[in-house]
Amino acid sequence: MAHALRLAARGLYTAHPNPRVGCVIVRDDAVVGEGYHVRTGGPHAEAVALETAGPAAAGATAYVTLEPCCHQGRTPPCADALIAAGVRRVVTGAADPNPAVDGGGHARLQAAGIVVQSGVLQADCAALNAGFNSRMQRQRPLVRVKQALSLDGRTGLANGASEWISGAASRADVQRWRARSSAILTGIGTVLADNPSLNVRDDSLGVHTQPERIIVDSELRTPPNARLLGLPGQTRIFAAVDNSAHTAALRDAGACVEVLADGGGRVDLHALMRRLAELEINELLVEAGPVLNGALLQAGLVDELLLYQAAHVLGAGARGAFAVPDLQTMTERYAFTLQEVRRTGDDLRLRYTRS
Repeated sequence: MAHALRLAARGLYTAHPNPRVGCVIVRDDAVVGEGYHVRTGGPHAEAVALETAGPAAAGATAYVTLEPCCHQGRTPPCADALIAAGVRRVVTGAADPNPAVDGGGHARLQAAGIVVQSGVLQADCAALNAGFNSRMQRQRPLVRVKQALSLDGRTGLANGASEWISGAASRADVQRWRARSSAILTGIGTVLADNPSLNVRDDSLGVHTQPERIIVDSELRTPPNARLLGLPGQTRIFAAVDNSAHTAALRDAGACVEVLADGGGRVDLHALMRRLAELEINELLVEAGPVLNGALLQAGLVDELLLYQAAHVLGAGARGAFAVPDLQTMTERYAFTLQEVRRTGDDLRLRYTRS
């Protein structure tokens, strides 16, 4: 199963919106077939492994990181392929939370007389597809907020200057997190101040399609000549107002514009997350300023923090990371649990999950 996980991770940047899945077929203590899911529309991991195994799959054990599918999607059901190949035993890492599967794959295999064992390295298998699981179980993507910080927790000077807080190694690392994300979310403040690209620029990662770019723009102020509108890939703008003339100009520039108002003049963030789930967004990387970061935090929509801490101090007057109302008691704190610390050049990368 550990080998199947390593195979599945090869689809980290390419498999979405499908889950990342690996499969290893073993007969007489020897690996006779293996594969992973590369991209949507392509063969699933089981199909690739069965093809490489050929007749040797009969009587073998298949190790799959995710429960084999039992429904007809873009490709035929993998459970049926395993049955047809004569596999004797199937060992899976995690159940598939997709309502179209969700135990059905295991049941179909067992009905065909195949021995099924599940839950092997379950936590690792589930973690690899945390965004897919979130979309299936909570009808919203996993939301990961990325931020570069000084030692005193500042994200830029009071005048807005922030280039560069983190070092080159951290910025290269961010490219990998962008590549694994289905979409990158930012706010209109960042678009107007920085005119960012929000794309993957590391060709070595083998990204087939750019992550979608999502702008929260309540008053529809995005300039039609914004840099990210002229780049490959889809840009979506979510607003709280409908300005037909400006909307037409943005659409002419290549943007998709939708109105999701909360009734108070702002974009409804919960409705936004539901909409992104409908668009098959699994992992959402937030690269925004303190206003949008704070709004997401207050709405309970932040699942992870990805912080790059640089070894310098910007001072008390510099900008913070989250614009939230002053807390009155310590019990009101937004609590996170540290999951990982890694050095990236002269910086530290700290990954937290919501407690």
